[in-house]
Amino acid sequence: MFVGREKELKKLNNMYKSEKLEVAIIYGRRRVGKTTLINEFCKDKRTVFFAAQENSAQQNLEVLSNAICEVSTGESAARMSYRSFTDAFTRLSEMAESERLILVIDEYPYLAQAEKGISSLLQNYLDHQFKNTRLFVILCGSSMSFMENQVLGYQSPLYGRRTAQFKVLPFDYLDTGKWFPAYSYEDKAIMYGVTGGIPMYLEQFDPEKTVKENLLENFFDRNATLFEEPSNLLKQELREPAVYNAVITAIASGKTKLSEIASTVGTDTGLCSRYIANLITLGIIRRETPVTEPNSKRPVYLIEDPFFRFWFTFLPKNMSAILSGRIDKSYPLLIEKRLSDYMGLIFEKMCRDYLLYYEDNLPFPIGNIGQWWGGHPKTHKQAQIDIVVTAADDDSGIIGTCKFRDGLVGEEEWHLMEDYAQAMGHFGRRYYYFFAKSGFTASLRKLAETEGLRLITLSDIYELPMEEKGF
Repeated sequence: MFVGREKELKKLNNMYKSEKLEVAIIYGRRRVGKTTLINEFCKDKRTVFFAAQENSAQQNLEVLSNAICEVSTGESAARMSYRSFTDAFTRLSEMAESERLILVIDEYPYLAQAEKGISSLLQNYLDHQFKNTRLFVILCGSSMSFMENQVLGYQSPLYGRRTAQFKVLPFDYLDTGKWFPAYSYEDKAIMYGVTGGIPMYLEQFDPEKTVKENLLENFFDRNATLFEEPSNLLKQELREPAVYNAVITAIASGKTKLSEIASTVGTDTGLCSRYIANLITLGIIRRETPVTEPNSKRPVYLIEDPFFRFWFTFLPKNMSAILSGRIDKSYPLLIEKRLSDYMGLIFEKMCRDYLLYYEDNLPFPIGNIGQWWGGHPKTHKQAQIDIVVTAADDDSGIIGTCKFRDGLVGEEEWHLMEDYAQAMGHFGRRYYYFFAKSGFTASLRKLAETEGLRLITLSDIYELPMEEKGF
């Protein structure tokens, strides 16, 4: 089924209606659903769909030639091939003179690698032969660095030719939940925390089965598709997958500082920082500083991709039980019991996304959003605040705490947050937001009425008005 992407589809369809030359760049990590989005947009529209391959220029030309022939004549011509990409583009120009035509080049980096001058040739056609046609060009790619540097970058021949760009991101917690309509909000959240909202992973799960059944079948089974997925992705994207695997493993084990990661991996910090930079580009890990200190020289590194975080948290430690087929028996103790702790950071991200995209009653326009941590001036212990939002126009701030646990959050959390907020300082006026999976005690609810605290449950961040959900 096709879920989400309403904004992207609306934008693409508006561009399509313009009847003039349009150039859309669509990119994003593998498995994120780029091709599915394109197919949904192109259905019932006249489209030349060319899926570039890791092959020679001549073989790619033959594939493109056949795609053009199928649209122009309605018949396949597997042996037919234009003499050059120039001839193929000229034919596309002729076809788009009198009718709207979409040209999709999927996995454009493969074509650019095979035919070194293709970007310059395409630039020339966009500037001249295609200019007055009704062609709609879509260039799609999974190599984030290539698409950002060699297609969108200032040095690219194609720079300035796009009329729109779409960085396709994983689904957020709300769209992920649509895949599991009968699940409780807690189980929907867990599915988001497990898949990271990647459509290809979501397709592996059966919404009619329980969370336990789905996890055992798709993760904790040596023959499952997702069992070797992180390893396969690293091999596809990077030259030294074993080293990158070691970096992610170190971060998953709690080593968050560069020196700690480098020491665990067994490399110097300079080289380790390059490995980390590549993983950041792929969206697997992120660099984070206290939100009030963006230029801090003491960043930490966290696993950004929930799928990778889940895999590296639970699978390596349980590998013997998985390979021996005994994981079913140990699941309640080794996995199910630990899910609430694991979901802590996931819930924080869900709450930040709720504030960024769905909360309409914020006290001020958002400047930045993130976490804060630092030394407490009185106790000299480390203090940490789950969510800190800075105002764009004054010195106000939101202080937030997130609890994905059984049991009600009580008044003691309010006193703790006040103490941490004073340790952080920075804000002239503070607003307190409390997020909880299970709800709040009567005393905290009463306090919220007098102190102006915002109390938000897991059900609140899912039960949004229809217009806020994009319908």
